[in-house]
Amino acid sequence: MNQVDSAGLTALQREGAVVLLDVRTDAEVARGMIAGARHIPLNQLPARYTELDPQAAMVIYCQSGARSAQACSWLGERGFVRSYNLQGGVLAWLRDGLSLSTPG
Repeated sequence: MNQVDSAGLTALQREGAVVLLDVRTDAEVARGMIAGARHIPLNQLPARYTELDPQAAMVIYCQSGARSAQACSWLGERGFVRSYNLQGGVLAWLRDGLSLSTPG
């Protein structure tokens, strides 16, 4: 599984289009998400993964990195070869001094 940290995600965003996928719960997302992210809760991913482009570079994140690692592996088994797990999730993102935006 591909891993990326906050600095790596920022670099990917500078290089070009990268899809951000937030797999947290609705309640977690309500507290803020990384700007530009798309929200598909992990439990809905099996029903909704066809909404995603398997060729796109995609960074998947959750609160701490565990659920997004599951999502990354699961998507990888379905041909999403350019997916990355955000190490440490939102907690690491915030710890690195980066901000969240409120959805809406």
